[in-house]
Amino acid sequence: MPRNWLLTALLLPLYLSLTACPASGEESASAGSNAVPAPAPKPATMPDDADPALWVIRDEDTTIYLFGTVHILKPGMTWFDEAVKDSFEASDELVVEMIKPDPAAMAKVIGDMAIDKTGISLRDKLTEADRTKYEAALARLNLPVASFDPLDPWFASVNISLIPLMRNGYASDQGADDELQAQAKARSMQITGLETPEQQLGFFDNLPEDVQIRFLNFTIDTIDEAADGMEQMVIEWANAHVEQLGELMNAGLEDKIIYDTLLVNRNKSWAEWVEQRMAQPGTVFMAVGAGHLAGDSSLQAVLAKRGWSPNGWNIDFYQPRAFISLQ
Repeated sequence: MPRNWLLTALLLPLYLSLTACPASGEESASAGSNAVPAPAPKPATMPDDADPALWVIRDEDTTIYLFGTVHILKPGMTWFDEAVKDSFEASDELVVEMIKPDPAAMAKVIGDMAIDKTGISLRDKLTEADRTKYEAALARLNLPVASFDPLDPWFASVNISLIPLMRNGYASDQGADDELQAQAKARSMQITGLETPEQQLGFFDNLPEDVQIRFLNFTIDTIDEAADGMEQMVIEWANAHVEQLGELMNAGLEDKIIYDTLLVNRNKSWAEWVEQRMAQPGTVFMAVGAGHLAGDSSLQAVLAKRGWSPNGWNIDFYQPRAFISLQ
């Protein structure tokens, strides 16, 4: 089952996912001494100047820069410079998972897709044991136990997973996606969304309810690990540790239904988009969640299976890049 901070940070922007979240109340206590077990050695420090990995896909007349984003970051991290900035400024078009929606429009989508329509409260959908753990977790977060009763299990899960991150300094408006879209608008650059808000929320909303409840229960079981796990993930991203990030993803996405829905199927769809776009001349900066660009089911791996082949990985930690060429 996935660790929800991975989903939030690496796979889905979920803009305004906290629309239905109550006020945070008092600052939470420490995340606890039991940090999430790391599948790869944890770097000692967070760099002040991040150098995330950047790939380029090119043929004779088309270039697509491929950049993995983190959807929620702490203020002050420098990453939009050097190779990333140069590649962005050389591009004619920004492609993102989803164009940041108008708040009112997003609130309507959330009302249509994330609020329970059955009349059964969230806690009444849980077993007695799961409900006890759920209510205890909300109490530790200084939230009323009824806070998320009107929500579908998946939406409650995403909101709950964000609370410890935001209390540890992460901000939903500080993600790389927000910065890139702001930069594109300032330059009057064309912005293209691969998905709509309805599609993104639909990935979760269409999950069977038992899967949604397992998703929620796992969030509750691991909520005290969220801040430490997120910190580790950002360190790997900031240092262009692609393999370690992939290991984190593989360790965190163990439910096949969610893995296929949020990662595999979307990467296949985006690979088709890349192929179609490569038939048109121009330069594109494509920014998607970093989780889509790491691991065995990465977008690059899907492209390779569809007839594209790596032309050698060339990672430079000042200007980290991997080059993929069209056969």
